[in-house]
Amino acid sequence: MRRALILALLLGGVALILPLGSGARAPYALLTLGFLMLAAYTVAEIATAAKLPRVVGYLLAGIVFGPSLANIVTVEASVTLAPVTSLAISLIAFLAGAELRWSEVRDRIGGILKILTSELALTLVLVFSVLVAMREFVPFLQGTSWTETVAFSLLFATIAIVHSPAVTLAILSETKARGPLARTVLGTVLISDVAVVLAFSLALAIAQAIAPPAGFGAAVTAGTVAWELLGAIVVGAALGGAVSLYLRFVRKELFLFALLVTFLGAEVARMLHVEVLLTLLTAGFVTENLSSEKLGFALRHAMERAADPVFVVFFALAGASIRLEGLTQMWMFVIPLVLVRAGGIRFGCAIGARWAKLPDAERRHVWTGLVAQAGVAIGLAAVVAEVYPVRGAALSTLFLAVMAVNQLLGPILFKRGLAAAGELQPATARPNPETVPAEAPAT
Repeated sequence: MRRALILALLLGGVALILPLGSGARAPYALLTLGFLMLAAYTVAEIATAAKLPRVVGYLLAGIVFGPSLANIVTVEASVTLAPVTSLAISLIAFLAGAELRWSEVRDRIGGILKILTSELALTLVLVFSVLVAMREFVPFLQGTSWTETVAFSLLFATIAIVHSPAVTLAILSETKARGPLARTVLGTVLISDVAVVLAFSLALAIAQAIAPPAGFGAAVTAGTVAWELLGAIVVGAALGGAVSLYLRFVRKELFLFALLVTFLGAEVARMLHVEVLLTLLTAGFVTENLSSEKLGFALRHAMERAADPVFVVFFALAGASIRLEGLTQMWMFVIPLVLVRAGGIRFGCAIGARWAKLPDAERRHVWTGLVAQAGVAIGLAAVVAEVYPVRGAALSTLFLAVMAVNQLLGPILFKRGLAAAGELQPATARPNPETVPAEAPAT
């Protein structure tokens, strides 16, 4: 009741203040940002009391106060706050790479690749087959030729196999889980990003060849894809080397340095036209493996302190982007696609884990960490909408509705999977932000 009362007071205060700033875009966005952070924290506390992951609370706060319901977080405010989302994605990518040491990757890479091979392939085939079977009813496939059906179904299926490093890191940060299942899931979602970006680029090139988009002349070439991926690894490795040198010889103001690294890395990647997530993931991985464990921990601690409020806003804005009207209008397509995708992930992971001879707990529960979607998937859907303005926009709308369900369902499944595998800490309470030290541990 106390948390609900706090939420009601916040809502009432914002309702009184908002009319005073009408017409002023920047102050309105800042007020929205402050309210969203407080409201998301409060809803997350309520979610925790209900045995749900905190990230689900953040998402629910965005849905409730976003355009679909209360409309306190308007579409205009979400656009103005887009840089926060970009910062969050950059932090997520760097932290994800920094969570992996080469010794762990080397020990697990065989099993991870076997899981990915079977899971991605089976899920892709199942989603593609369902779309082709329902082609007369799916909005973006109605009235298409068979070649166009193949092209658009392939594009949708390629986006549907995307996972979410953001949700994985959020759950692992909340639960402090560091067991075999947690490490396998983390490695799988990170490597899958590289595989999915490559698969999507190939699928888009195939689609443009068999169903040329009207008025779109810039086709995706093999050279472009190679530079985006290989160039990202080169740029990320250079950035990671520079960060490790800073940690070795300077070691000052790590909190501010963490923010600078993510901003700088993302901007350099965009300027050089390489894949931003892969660049920062590589930078984090190189930094972690070129630095001592003590220095690596100091930087991760500083970045986690910087990331905590940013992650809250990121997931809340992701929730605000969910359109409930889209879900209600397309539920007859959304539910089958969600179920088929989940089935493909579950049975694909089971096949891959058995192939890799993983322990029973990992074999039964690794799939729970791969259901959630966010971040990269939205970007890939936006690319399709840009290349194919009509059918691509309809494809993107259906996919975002599917992703909304996966976004809410995924964190719950993963936390239950960790609990079933016995990898949850006895106490999962998060530290009070006000009691966190002002600087990283002395190095």
